[in-house]
Amino acid sequence: MPQINRRHFLQFAGSTLATLGLSQLDIEIMGKKYARILAQTTPRKLALLVGINAYQNGPLQGCVTDVKLQEQLLIHRFGFNPKDIVILTDKQATRQGMLDAFEEHLIKQAKPGDVVVYHFSGHGSQVKDPDCDFPDCLNSTFVPIDGILPAGFPSQKGAVADIMGHTLFLLMSALQTENVTVVLDSCHSGGGTRGNFRVRSRSGGTQLEPLEIERNYQQQWLSKLNLSPAEFKRRRIAGVAKGVVIASTKRDQLAADASFNDFYAGAFTYLMTQYLWQQTANESFSRAIPTIASNTTRYSFTSQEPLMELKPGSNYGSNPVYFIKEQTPPAEAVITKIEGNRAELWLGGLAPRSLLAFQSGAILSVVDSRGIQQGRVKLESRRGLVGQATLLDTAKPGAFLQESTRSIPSDLTLKIGLDYSLSNEINLAKEALAAMSRIEPLPLQKQEVQYIFGRITDAYRQALALQTGINLPEIGSLGLFSPGLEVIPNSFGKKGETVTDAIKRLNSKLKSLLAAHIVKTILNPNSSRLNLVASMSPEGSASVIASTLTIRGSLNSGTSNERPSSVSAIAQKLPVGTSVQLQVTNQENSPIYLSVLAIDPTGEISVLFPNQWTAAVEVTLVEANQTLKIPDPEEDKFKLVVQEPKGVVEILILASRKPLRTALQAIQAVAKQRGVSRGVVNLSGDFNDPAVVIDGLLDDINAATTSNSPNSRGTVRSGASRNTAARNRPPTRQVDTSQLAALSITFEAI
Repeated sequence: MPQINRRHFLQFAGSTLATLGLSQLDIEIMGKKYARILAQTTPRKLALLVGINAYQNGPLQGCVTDVKLQEQLLIHRFGFNPKDIVILTDKQATRQGMLDAFEEHLIKQAKPGDVVVYHFSGHGSQVKDPDCDFPDCLNSTFVPIDGILPAGFPSQKGAVADIMGHTLFLLMSALQTENVTVVLDSCHSGGGTRGNFRVRSRSGGTQLEPLEIERNYQQQWLSKLNLSPAEFKRRRIAGVAKGVVIASTKRDQLAADASFNDFYAGAFTYLMTQYLWQQTANESFSRAIPTIASNTTRYSFTSQEPLMELKPGSNYGSNPVYFIKEQTPPAEAVITKIEGNRAELWLGGLAPRSLLAFQSGAILSVVDSRGIQQGRVKLESRRGLVGQATLLDTAKPGAFLQESTRSIPSDLTLKIGLDYSLSNEINLAKEALAAMSRIEPLPLQKQEVQYIFGRITDAYRQALALQTGINLPEIGSLGLFSPGLEVIPNSFGKKGETVTDAIKRLNSKLKSLLAAHIVKTILNPNSSRLNLVASMSPEGSASVIASTLTIRGSLNSGTSNERPSSVSAIAQKLPVGTSVQLQVTNQENSPIYLSVLAIDPTGEISVLFPNQWTAAVEVTLVEANQTLKIPDPEEDKFKLVVQEPKGVVEILILASRKPLRTALQAIQAVAKQRGVSRGVVNLSGDFNDPAVVIDGLLDDINAATTSNSPNSRGTVRSGASRNTAARNRPPTRQVDTSQLAALSITFEAI
């Protein structure tokens, strides 16, 4: 029988009883009776959240944040009672503490039909498995705070206080409910640091075995569950014991403990919880987890591929995430506390790229359960995901907030981490990079960086050799890495190049990377109020390989239960040589001005639309209900072909209610310089600064936003010289969700 929530049941009961001629008093009395019955049978929601940073060897930085991310999500998005959430962090998360909490809070309290969530963030490892479930005869473990390596390891054998995967299977088997979700943000290979990330793995292997008390503990549960050792092995090899298990990476891959602007978190946990803040909480496991997995792989390591496993023979993948149906509006934030006209916010729904635009000055709308605006708050400051705001209208704690206007600092810099491979040349590199406009050199492992400058060592080259399809730089050559220490294509020079020469050579590329970094801060597919749909197809085919849309812009009435299904803005992998076509449909009732950019794996930016380099701004105009095709088979002579170098390509679709005149003039100047009258224009080059074009774009957007503001005088800055524009530029540029839509489609060229 399908579940009916209390509100819907009482509505149904009231209408039915009324048709029988019963009085309103009778209806209320019987309604209260039904309410008492339902209150007794409503499934309870229980959660155990574990996060460990303070390991004696290999401390982590983001695991305690993961616990907070999950706690806030479960309370505000999925209706958990805070009293039903048990949290263990650092010193509390001993082996015995974790096992006791699982038994007392989950096993002893959960009844059939209840909801159970267990989340672990910390180090994973491996110990010898005498049953050899896998060919390597190792069993994955979860490392508690007291999971210390024995003296003499690895040259000598020893025992550790780890909790084995076998033990977790038994604990899950003991739960009296099937509505179980286990989230594991750890890994079992790698370890230490890699680039600007820490790897959530402690050393392990056949030299380690579990403590005797761990084996005895398993025997006790086998007896309680009346399981023979043979049946226990058969079941665990077949799959997970109950519900759904979500792992942040595959068994032999890496899980990133990552920096996000000014805080640390698990790459997987943050992206998962942020994604779920943007849903109505009814999306199924099978739809949500693959999308979250793709985003995680793009943000952390290519060797971090999250996975999901369902209980064998079940169809739990079709169930909503956490086995909970909740009708809540998608949101960027929630009000957690109010004192006078001041409010404290939890900003768990902000995407990583948007964090820089929510430090101060941003405006968020207070919305009701249907997503209808009821008031506004102004963000004054943000630390991590906790914001301090001023109430512009009345509001209550627990109210959801949706973005209205973001505030992008005008002085955004590109942060470059200095790799340890530079050795005694780090200071030289720091000086050379600091001399460049808007480039900020930083040490690793201190805060977020967009790229890393370093040298290819023998160890790095061996690690990179495991990645297929890339041209490996020479040992000793200098260039740029991703934060996860993966090569940025075409950024490495010849062996023997000096640090200063390498940075001089990279000048043009760094300008392009800065421009790409700036423009990505305006991406707002979840929050824009413009109604826009974009897709990518193989040339000449009607099939769609990736699509994206403005979620809130597509809602006619603004109600959360009319929210469209999730769409895939990730086209996965496309072979070099594939010809594609982009389609962008303006579903507004009025024209919009459109620009389409492409950022290739090297960071270079090309303008795909407009592609007629005349003086008129109308070339960027797309009429209401018109579909723009790029390239247009009837007018354009160029093709969009997936090209070398291999790697991730991102297509940015920018739509505005007002013309983007300053940006267009800057692009036209580049086109004229290149001698291009029609076709794609590459903004990069030794004599061009793509950041100037992007700054012009943001100036246009800011002008459109401020001219539309009730406090504005209605004036828009006319075209001015570059220097004048820079001098007159405000400290922040405002981006209004009702004025701009910024979407992206991503694919990997292979």
